[in-house]
Amino acid sequence: MDHVARIQQEWARERPDLDVGPAGVIGRLHRVGGHLTERLCLVFRRFGLTEGEFDVLAALRRAGAPFERAPGELAAHTMVTTGAMTKRIDRLEQSGLVTRRPSDSDGRGRVVALTTAGLELIDAAFTEHMANERRLLDALSPEDAERLEAILTTWLAAFELPVGD
Repeated sequence: MDHVARIQQEWARERPDLDVGPAGVIGRLHRVGGHLTERLCLVFRRFGLTEGEFDVLAALRRAGAPFERAPGELAAHTMVTTGAMTKRIDRLEQSGLVTRRPSDSDGRGRVVALTTAGLELIDAAFTEHMANERRLLDALSPEDAERLEAILTTWLAAFELPVGD
């Protein structure tokens, strides 16, 4: 019996009038998410990054050469507020991983770009990140992983608009 099953059993005893079945999925998903975050952050820390800093560097890298985006665009690509984005950019700039400059197209706007050191770091970190994700996913059979991805894709669509909307 896992942690979630024990909790469900206790609630079923104490509140037999309620269906505690959903806790089986939600509780386990929540616990798996916590374990995954912990293991993903181990890799980020090896590269001297927080999860948020990795996210910013990755968003810049995915932009393609010259590896730059406006701060608002970065916020949209990382799903954080512009205030949180400013703090992340400040830390990355102090570390020499990104630079800020005025936008060529908008005199009032700014652009954030990867430095050479930032590009090298995110490429190395992303390589290790993908190897780590592979190790984590290898706990499931390829068929189970494929089914889980399809289920999660469907479920996530109930919460989020498709990209670009």
